[in-house]
Amino acid sequence: MKRFWIFFISIIFSASLNAQDLKSFAFTNRNNFSSLNEFRHSQTMNKNFIYYYSSHLKKDFLFSTDTPKRKHNMYGNLTSDDTLYNRRYCSLIPAVEILGVNFLTWSIDRYVFDADYARVSPETWKYNMKEGWEWDTDRFGINFIGHPYSGTLFYNSARANGYNFFGSIPFAIGGSLMWEYFGENSKPSYNDLINTPINGIFLGEILYRLSENVLDDQSRGGERFFRELSATVLSPMVGFNRLVQGKMFRVTHKEVYQKEPCNISIFAGIHKVNTNKEFLTGNFNEILNLQVDYGNPFEKRNKKPFDVFRIRLDLSYGQGTDLLNNISGYGNLITKNSKAGAIDLLHGLFQYYDYWDNPTFELGTIGFGEGVISKLKVFKKSFLYTSLHIGVAPFAGSSTRFGPDTLAFRNYNFGGGMEGKFEATFNLSEAAAISFNAYYFWIHTYQGMPGDNFVGILKPKITIRIIKNISVGLEQYVYINDRYTPNRKAIHQIQTEQKIFLLLYLENRKRSGHYE
Repeated sequence: MKRFWIFFISIIFSASLNAQDLKSFAFTNRNNFSSLNEFRHSQTMNKNFIYYYSSHLKKDFLFSTDTPKRKHNMYGNLTSDDTLYNRRYCSLIPAVEILGVNFLTWSIDRYVFDADYARVSPETWKYNMKEGWEWDTDRFGINFIGHPYSGTLFYNSARANGYNFFGSIPFAIGGSLMWEYFGENSKPSYNDLINTPINGIFLGEILYRLSENVLDDQSRGGERFFRELSATVLSPMVGFNRLVQGKMFRVTHKEVYQKEPCNISIFAGIHKVNTNKEFLTGNFNEILNLQVDYGNPFEKRNKKPFDVFRIRLDLSYGQGTDLLNNISGYGNLITKNSKAGAIDLLHGLFQYYDYWDNPTFELGTIGFGEGVISKLKVFKKSFLYTSLHIGVAPFAGSSTRFGPDTLAFRNYNFGGGMEGKFEATFNLSEAAAISFNAYYFWIHTYQGMPGDNFVGILKPKITIRIIKNISVGLEQYVYINDRYTPNRKAIHQIQTEQKIFLLLYLENRKRSGHYE
């Protein structure tokens, strides 16, 4: 089983790496050549290269000639970090940093929390190397939030040392393997080796991009201090490396980081968790939600992985609920821009991450699939935005609700299956917005209580602007959970919630439209 998942991880990312290499070869920047003849010769080779692969692989979207490579996006910002100011360091540096991260984590577990699993020695290392692997019994949040966050530290150790998206992946895998064999006295876990690097890459790239959007090496004084502090909070490994590399105090005469338009929605208010589906019953809880939309999906240019992403975080505080209710999002991997009449499109391969924890179910997934994002101008200042995604979830955790969620008894299964997502928002000029989101997951058990779990989530929402960039909003949640287990009665659950909130919308002024 371990070999299968290592092979799966390698295949997924090797295929993406090959595609990125093909794109890099096929589109040559003229500025990289010393003479016009050399440039023309390279173009001839590129045309032959494109013809060969497009005819044999039938993947013309990888070589789109209407979206050439550009050093700057339509807003005048860099589309890649300036390598003159952000060089790639020796691979030993991120490797040593990952060793340090694991050592620090182990030290806290051992000497602060006095955790039994942290009592390691050469004997436990030998045991782990000889006895094979297992599925662990850690709590849901540890496996689907804690371990992925560790993966972000491994991944961003490489990103902060000048490695690109694909070059950083082996470090995330290596850091996970190091911890599994040497950080704990229990057998290495299949689920940790899957979750830590893959979801760590997803969250790590998002945190790295956001930290770069905050940084500005041209700034000084108080502004510079708060930019550096914010970037370090977002990605501790970025802050650490900027300190040891001297970048934290470096002043440049130009922008040296990739920056994309970044729109942020923050809304706070209350929500009522109903008793089953009985309207306006149950408890009131305070909520704080955050949504980040990064990149312009409709700008026509070659896009690297995660040049476009969306991430949403839902927090609530109140009786009977966990603080963290939801983290979900997607990022582009290999995508192309096109038009269908008056509709602007971005379509291709995406990566997905979902973490849901509410009174009805717990669900955590890794996902990859085909997606399309669209934009249609309806009136002068009114747009309809939609996104549709259909993908596979090769690994997931899905609650059973049989037994307590403790370190001694895991009340969720490990499995995999399919997922679908639909999101639509209609903006009525700047006065209001109406949106409808729907998600559906099918998870079949690989390990645990046999059976199938079907989860549906419906979220209609309306916001009305009251002043400048502040709106008042109402959102309805409907959770549907069906569990089918052999020799047990099927479980059907419906839970509803209502949310009333104030929304603060922080929009990049250079980006037209209001994409929700």
